[in-house]
Amino acid sequence: MPWQSDGVRKIKKRTYMLAAGMLLFSFILFGRMFYLQVLDAEKYKMLAEKNRIGIRQIIPERGLIFDRNEQLLAQNRKTFRAIITAEDTQGNVQKVLEKFQQLVPLEDFELERIVKEIKRKKSFVPVRVKEDLTFEQMSAIQLNIPQLPGIAIEESLMRIYPEKENTAHVVGYVSFLTEADLKKNERLHNLPDVRVGRMGLENSFEVDLAGVAGSKKMEINSIGREVRELERQEPISGNDILLSIDKRLQKIAIEAMKDEAGSAVLMDIHTGEILLLVSTPSFDTNIFNGPVSHKVWSQLNSNERHPMLNKAVAGAYSPGSVFKIVVALAGLEAGVIKLDTKIDCEGRLYVGSHPFHCWKKGGHGPMNLIEALQHSCDIYFYELARQVGVDKIIEVASRLGFGQKTGIELNAERTGLLPTREWKYARYNDAWRLGDTMNLGIGQGFLLSTPIQMVQMMARVANGGYEVSPTLLKTDENGEDKKSLRFSPSHLKHVMRGLDAVVNKYGGTAYHTRLDVNGQKMAGKTASTQIRHISLAEREEGLKQQHELAWRDRDHAFFVAYAPLDKPRYALVVAVEHGGGGGSVAAPIASNIIRQVLLLEQEDKKNAHLKTQFSISKLDLKKKPKFVKPIYQPVDVEDEVEPVFR
Repeated sequence: MPWQSDGVRKIKKRTYMLAAGMLLFSFILFGRMFYLQVLDAEKYKMLAEKNRIGIRQIIPERGLIFDRNEQLLAQNRKTFRAIITAEDTQGNVQKVLEKFQQLVPLEDFELERIVKEIKRKKSFVPVRVKEDLTFEQMSAIQLNIPQLPGIAIEESLMRIYPEKENTAHVVGYVSFLTEADLKKNERLHNLPDVRVGRMGLENSFEVDLAGVAGSKKMEINSIGREVRELERQEPISGNDILLSIDKRLQKIAIEAMKDEAGSAVLMDIHTGEILLLVSTPSFDTNIFNGPVSHKVWSQLNSNERHPMLNKAVAGAYSPGSVFKIVVALAGLEAGVIKLDTKIDCEGRLYVGSHPFHCWKKGGHGPMNLIEALQHSCDIYFYELARQVGVDKIIEVASRLGFGQKTGIELNAERTGLLPTREWKYARYNDAWRLGDTMNLGIGQGFLLSTPIQMVQMMARVANGGYEVSPTLLKTDENGEDKKSLRFSPSHLKHVMRGLDAVVNKYGGTAYHTRLDVNGQKMAGKTASTQIRHISLAEREEGLKQQHELAWRDRDHAFFVAYAPLDKPRYALVVAVEHGGGGGSVAAPIASNIIRQVLLLEQEDKKNAHLKTQFSISKLDLKKKPKFVKPIYQPVDVEDEVEPVFR
């Protein structure tokens, strides 16, 4: 029938269409399978292998740090710690931790950290509970181990600093990774318990000290659990580092500074070796071996004397009268003055209607260069700066190292500020003025310097005008091949005669701190840097004594020195924040340090033969460390245009 014929045709048509669709789908499916299994087989084989094989890194032993006499400043001590594995706690982490606390107390911040790590990590990954367990604590844990499912004790390494606060700002410290570290570098997730350098040389030489991580290839199952070890590559320990500093001198300087906020740096003027570098108040670097409470961290960072700041390289101050050494040399080099040129100080000098005052109200009278340095006459250097001009002063200051980093191996170092005409215009959209030059003449105004720059300047003057830069690494160099800074030897000697008079001639600003260690003396320059504006009314009424002012309002105190006087070898700077007076506070500290340095040097010379015999006998008993000179890669630190402290 016709209607049946039409129905059959429709069914056949739909059947053909369905068959064609199925054939096309099968063709696509088999084509995709061919692509995955044949054409792209290698790629997916590698992905499958990664699912089966896992790589775990092994933390290397950190390199050791020694002082110049091969005395340990940073070492590794084997210790024991408790760990917890969440999946082995039978589903009750909280109960296990409560039981653990009955045996070994935990602070709230420690518990907070443990809980956070357990939530972040997979349940089969161990989490650190308590570091540096005592024998009694380990015994208590072992006796109660059946009631502590998931708890285990394992051996670990702890970084120890034998000199504690004496070397804190030089050596620095290490601490565990933070959340910020893990966010910055995903690779660190494979090293959850590694410690990294946070400041000082631990930070600067992190790559050398950290060594190279080892690895182990593990077979893992579908959920990431380790099944068995397939292959292992042992880690390479970090390099040992030999420093130029002497731990005995570090202790001497810390004790000499007492409770003052400041810094002291002693430098070999020929080799550039830093023999001591301290910043005070200091802190015990060993507190960072384990977790640090919010309270302790807050106390360190909120302390107005800034114990965490390395003031020797990061403290930016107006150098005050220390800079008169630069201005004096600039005046001689420019031919503006000679040794006997006199400038009259009446206590006040006007530029237009603006007065510039000398620290001595009645003035010093006529003074030559040596007398001006001896008495630190401000009027002399105001007038000298006016005659020399800013450009020549800046040129000499730059050759002596101001306005640029010294290159010492500490990432915290700041550049300071050596102001120029161009800098002022760019900064303030204003021209350089005569008053700016005169302020520069006494080391104030825009000028900022770090103590490490001041001691470098003193070293370059005292060594005869050679380019020496500070280093914290012991060197075999003797300083004979240093580049000349092209200063006239006679001009340098004239300046040094003035520094001699500061300390050793009656009336000098540091005369009361003179010393004589078996004929060896020192020379130097005092400075008291004003940090607040003094009004005309205050001057007329009579200025208050420094001890009458609040600590924050007192002048910064500085003293730069070199010794011995007849054959210089050492340069020293002492900086005391809000100390009051360079002559009354900084100079006595410096004199104390130099006296002990010279005495210790003489003692070492007397014992040299005995020490040589002792060290030779030791060689047979103990393997000497192999030192590798690390490569310092400085990290830029943003500089402040204004002083760190105001």
